[in-house]
Amino acid sequence: MQRTYNAESSVLGIEFVTKKDIVKTISEEVGLTQQQTKKIVQKTFDAIIDSLVKEERIELRNFGVFEVKLRAARKARNPRTGKQVSVPAKYVVTFKPGKEMESRVAELTAGIVENHQTESELGSLGRTDESLNKPADPTTHDAFGDRSVG
Repeated sequence: MQRTYNAESSVLGIEFVTKKDIVKTISEEVGLTQQQTKKIVQKTFDAIIDSLVKEERIELRNFGVFEVKLRAARKARNPRTGKQVSVPAKYVVTFKPGKEMESRVAELTAGIVENHQTESELGSLGRTDESLNKPADPTTHDAFGDRSVG
């Protein structure tokens, strides 16, 4: 996928693909206008959201599974004050990648190993939170950025 890198698609040096990038790539590959492709892409996203709101499981073969799960109420700590707070139960969207996605992403790791990088070079690939100048939180997150409980 051809990416366009600009101020809008880069946060703290992390590059990402926007919906506009996806629309442009698809429209070039299938021969539709970007407006036509944008409508199709948006309708696809809307259908996914509508299904999730109905608490339906979405299985996209070779891509992954989206699901809505109820996260139980829990006790947490306010990181600033250390005071214990109650976090109410809430619904969260989860995503589990499919086999093809997992194997293709695993190829990235294989590529690193094949390049015979030393252990110190591999360690330098870790992200840091520039604003706090410490390693980024390795905790997994759900589709909305909330921390996973399991």
